[in-house]
Amino acid sequence: MKGLYRRLPGLCLLLAAAMLPAGNVHVVKYESQADVKVFAVRYESQADLCVHRVRYESQARGRDELWHYVKYESQADVKVFFVPYESQADLRVHFVRYESQAGWRREHAWQGRLAGRSS
Repeated sequence: MKGLYRRLPGLCLLLAAAMLPAGNVHVVKYESQADVKVFAVRYESQADLCVHRVRYESQARGRDELWHYVKYESQADVKVFFVPYESQADLRVHFVRYESQAGWRREHAWQGRLAGRSS
């Protein structure tokens, strides 16, 4: 039982990280402020996720591939930091013009963790 109590804080952090929503995305200035480090790739075939930027928060809820950018960190469901090198990234994204092009291109640890949950 003692071992469980020692592991409890770590388990709580993992659970909290798994529940990060991303209806609202805020780009932070420093890597240490980010929930996820992102690298924007040039081609769709290089991406883990193809992302389409939407105008309204309600359009992004429940969908990993639709991002609504917010101005203030306090409004964000998830904070991203764009890294300069692909090897530094947790997630590789490619921005697409049309919503129908957006979606996951391969299985990934962040799949399902970016979707905003409506209350």
